Amino acid sequence: MKFSGFGEYAVDFYDGLEADNSKSYWDANVATYKDDVRAPMEALLKELEPEFGGGFGEGKVFRPYRDVRFAKDKTPYKTHCGAVIEAGRGGGAYYVEVGPAGLRVGGGCFHLAPDQLARFRTAVDTELHGPALESILATLRRQGWDILGDRLKSRPRGFADDHPRLDLLRYRSVYAVRAWEPADYLHEREAFDRVRKAWRQLKKFNEWARDHVGPSEQPRR
Repeated sequence: MKFSGFGEYAVDFYDGLEADNSKSYWDANVATYKDDVRAPMEALLKELEPEFGGGFGEGKVFRPYRDVRFAKDKTPYKTHCGAVIEAGRGGGAYYVEVGPAGLRVGGGCFHLAPDQLARFRTAVDTELHGPALESILATLRRQGWDILGDRLKSRPRGFADDHPRLDLLRYRSVYAVRAWEPADYLHEREAFDRVRKAWRQLKKFNEWARDHVGPSEQPRR
């Protein structure tokens, strides 16, 4: 099925779920989730996979249920629908999300396991791959992206105080995000065009992450 926009009630569904995050609300409105949110998201990914899946794999729509095992917040359902094309967490990702805030996209290294972080810093430390990433992130900022991530307050161990890319070395995760508030485009083909254009802008960042960080080789806990 070709993507033609998210359903008319996609945002309304999540507005309601934010107000009543309960099984009773979910059960009463699950058909809206499936028709207006999940099915369009799957169609969106299927169309984007041929261009962005090479070297990253198939797209995946995340489960709507929250992992509450170690969380103080025990509400059972996520208040957005996210999907991703990635080879492994941290090694580059094409991310898209729909929810009450509208449409959100992102990419880069959303989480870095210890072995990935070591490879990231090794690459940033070089005079070839480090400046390349600086240039990529600077271009994304000029294009309107926010560069975010978890950062150390001090320098990482093993690097000099005057390292030319010390700010970049402080990152323990680094990714780019941008968003659009909900409007008519969300329910039209224009949503596809926005995601595809944004993901094309992320291509160099994700390829850098794939080539120099890659998936973690450590077993997941």
